[in-house]
Amino acid sequence: MAETAAALRTIAHNVRAARTRAGLSLDELGRRAQVSKGALVALEKAQGNPNLATLVRLADTLGITVSALMQGPPEGRVRVVDADAVAPLWTGERGSEARLVLTTGGPAPVEVWRWRLEPGEEYPSHPHQAGVVETVSVTSGRMTLVVDGAEHTVEAGRTATFDGDTPHTYRGAGDRPCHLIMTVQLPPGPA
Repeated sequence: MAETAAALRTIAHNVRAARTRAGLSLDELGRRAQVSKGALVALEKAQGNPNLATLVRLADTLGITVSALMQGPPEGRVRVVDADAVAPLWTGERGSEARLVLTTGGPAPVEVWRWRLEPGEEYPSHPHQAGVVETVSVTSGRMTLVVDGAEHTVEAGRTATFDGDTPHTYRGAGDRPCHLIMTVQLPPGPA
């Protein structure tokens, strides 16, 4: 419970700071990110429970990474992360989950995610900002990647990449869970 409260305080601080840097009012950020002003007010007060879709829309609108909304101060030059120590940002009804393990620094950050997709369970993602490139590497099992309505089977040992600025869905396929590593490469920020 204490970890959840601390995470909400960090998200609240980071959303408020990014919104202020961008010169956006709550109304304008809400309109652009398609998030209600009430939800934004609650979020900036460290209340509520924002879902992954909301965090992705806010990050895209603010031109930052999802993990930039969630991270506290830098920890040092080398960061080792145990994926099981990172809380899932999305969980499905059948046990699927997505964990944002870390985000690299630099002018074009990369998010590293670990996913488990149960057979038949899916996560639909709205389009990201232009310039976002996603890559999925299946380590076990099989998934169906749907990009702009076209289905692609990605099995263990295979990797797929696509522009993330179109609707896309990740779906578990086969008869056992699919495990994958996903990277989301963000476009370079302003210099």
